Amino acid sequence: MIDDDVELCALLEDYFRSEGFNFACAHSGDEGLALLTNVAYDIIILDVMLPGRDGFDVLREIRGVSTIPVVMLTAKGDHIDRVVGLEIGADDYVCKPFNMRELSARVRAVLRRAGGFEATAAQDVLCVVDLEMDLKSRSVRVGGYGVPLTNVEFRLLETLLANAGKIISPEHLSIRVLGRRLTAFDRSLSVHISKLRHKLGAYSCGSERIRTLRGEGFMYVFPERETTEEPAS
Repeated sequence: MIDDDVELCALLEDYFRSEGFNFACAHSGDEGLALLTNVAYDIIILDVMLPGRDGFDVLREIRGVSTIPVVMLTAKGDHIDRVVGLEIGADDYVCKPFNMRELSARVRAVLRRAGGFEATAAQDVLCVVDLEMDLKSRSVRVGGYGVPLTNVEFRLLETLLANAGKIISPEHLSIRVLGRRLTAFDRSLSVHISKLRHKLGAYSCGSERIRTLRGEGFMYVFPERETTEEPAS
């Protein structure tokens, strides 16, 4: 956990250790980044308001070298913080003040999702045209080039690819990918889809890969075929 509130860190350390977790605390961004260079942690709880560099800067630096799951702590009602955090790679967010049981449940849900989807041998690799997703190595390649994705983006793409050509409702995606029900004014899913679109790019023909169908959901589509008309005789 990276948070400058020493008392809160102590309380959460007691709580999480009673839940069977190992737990380490850092009280500044630099201290937290230093810890990450020495130990392979499974998840980070990261506060936005930190002395010196803020949580967003810390998250950007983490995402430059790692896909470790990150749950951000934000001020209650600060929707801008949530959107910015998701845009730069957070896996989930929790508002302060929060319930410890809820935070623990969110952490467990993110850890479960970070473990990847169970796949049969025949489903280890998903391919749609020029995109290849390897579920074992958790890697994605488009046109032969690697595309770095966050854990949420990877789960989102896996769900869309497994249902390519079919409409997936926002409610289904939110539960499957984010581990929670979609609520009014929650833009989390749209933010993740926008980031995924940007990273994957369009097909070589220029058509989009992920289509939004207003009022219905999202679909990973196949490229549009170019048609040529025979000249009139």
